[in-house]
Amino acid sequence: MSAAEIIDQIQKLPPVEVFEVGQWLREYEAELWDKQIESDIQSGKLNRLGHEALEELRGGKAPPFPG
Repeated sequence: MSAAEIIDQIQKLPPVEVFEVGQWLREYEAELWDKQIESDIQSGKLNRLGHEALEELRGGKAPPFPG
């Protein structure tokens, strides 16, 4: 089934069910995002950004995290 077909079917749902689908979709998106971030961390894709952030923090160019 294509995204267009799914959207067409969702538009036929009563509002309460559209909200249920929306809630599920937001939770699913968050889960996918978490998996992508974890994958990027494991692969080292975020290492450069982490090092840059630490350098800025140590150099006084960024405020410390609230603690």
